[in-house]
Amino acid sequence: MSAAQRRRVNVHPNDEPESDDSGILNEGILLLVFESIKWDLQVLCLTASVNRKLRAIAKRLLWRKLCVFRAPCMVAALANGAPNGRIGGGWDALAKLMFFCSGCESTRHFMVSRAIPGHFTRASRFSKTSGRSFLAKKCRGDLLFVSDPCEHPMGDKEDDLGIFRGVFRGFMRSKTRACLIRRQVPFDERVRCPYCGTRVWSMTAARLVPKSAARRLGSGDRRLEYFACVNGHLHGACWLVPLSSDEEVCDDGEEDVNGDDDDVNEDNGGYDEVDGDACSHQTVTNGSTSSLGEDVLGGGPIDLLLNL
Repeated sequence: MSAAQRRRVNVHPNDEPESDDSGILNEGILLLVFESIKWDLQVLCLTASVNRKLRAIAKRLLWRKLCVFRAPCMVAALANGAPNGRIGGGWDALAKLMFFCSGCESTRHFMVSRAIPGHFTRASRFSKTSGRSFLAKKCRGDLLFVSDPCEHPMGDKEDDLGIFRGVFRGFMRSKTRACLIRRQVPFDERVRCPYCGTRVWSMTAARLVPKSAARRLGSGDRRLEYFACVNGHLHGACWLVPLSSDEEVCDDGEEDVNGDDDDVNEDNGGYDEVDGDACSHQTVTNGSTSSLGEDVLGGGPIDLLLNL
């Protein structure tokens, strides 16, 4: 009998390696745990950083569940009512887009005196009403959710900087992409998508930035730039017009008059139907029991989401 055969004979049944479906690797157990803690973003980052198997489970299942829990109607709209399906760039990229302000550096068409690093936000408000303001007239059939700008003071002698982000539904079949292809707009040579890492088009270079976008953001004409990546993620920056207490920025005439400006409940992700139009506005919250603002970005497992 060979040494290998003797080793096999001497193996005790109880010494066999545990199944991948046991303990913490059991997807059913993981789902129950995260449901009980309301899909805490920080805990999910920690879990996905443990090993490759848990990271694979998070990428395939858990990030999608977090997105559905935090912004159910926005996800339903983006996935055409099928949240179990695929989405451009992956669910991990969408989760990052929901909670991460991409920061800002100088680009060809937009200069800043100093770079602004990316950071997590406690809550982000996305609106498809705002998204319509970012679409050229010939592309108004597309569906685009855009966040309110994240405001960054730049000093006493400069206006505040607004950094925003958004996501298209079905970008591969969108009129915006078709217009970019038809015009043979080249990819930007320096910028990459901060959410999925793919190449991007400058909408400024493509001359697809309508004036309504500046009005919606509270910025001035030609004082903004934004990019769209091949997966339909949008990010950009603008200079915000200073407002006095009695001033109000006028938008592009597409204001909702039905009061559908409600925030989504942080605990249950609920939303209201307004004239059959679910989630014209959606606020997503990270749901963490500890702060995930700018002060908690130093290192550790949170870097996992930064590097997705």
